[in-house]
Amino acid sequence: MTKSSTLQNSLMLALLIGATTSWAAALGLWLMFMVVICAYGVGMWALRSRLVPSARLLASVLLAATLTSCAQMAAQVLSLQWHQPIALYAGLIALQCVVLEYNGFFQNPRLDRMRLCAVFGALMLGLGLLRELLGNGGLHLATLVPGGFILLGVLIAARQAWARSTPSH
Repeated sequence: MTKSSTLQNSLMLALLIGATTSWAAALGLWLMFMVVICAYGVGMWALRSRLVPSARLLASVLLAATLTSCAQMAAQVLSLQWHQPIALYAGLIALQCVVLEYNGFFQNPRLDRMRLCAVFGALMLGLGLLRELLGNGGLHLATLVPGGFILLGVLIAARQAWARSTPSH
């Protein structure tokens, strides 16, 4: 794992842990993430060749912040109740766009980008559903942020144990 992929994955971790208290919040934030990432990719594709390298950072930040703010306002209009639990994490989407831009994510083939976004969405929805089920089953720690970290740690440990137990032929 390279240093840049570690950075972009660690930024996604904040969204993954914080916004997955329920499957609905996870779905909503993932949809917002997809809309902003796609619009940002198209916008920067149009701007990238027209800007000098020194102006790209400013344009990148402005475009990401504008798109995220628009998506956040649309979420407020559509459902204020849904918007409130994820409002804190929506701002991280703009930061994620800028980091992805400077790590070359938008220069990768479209299929690779969509695959990463789909895996991220599946992780968010899966963790949100699991945390909601555990929270409704009496384990209320699972719906809190520390419980999300604990649950993710248990899932990662289980995956590593599973990988070690299956012999490769």
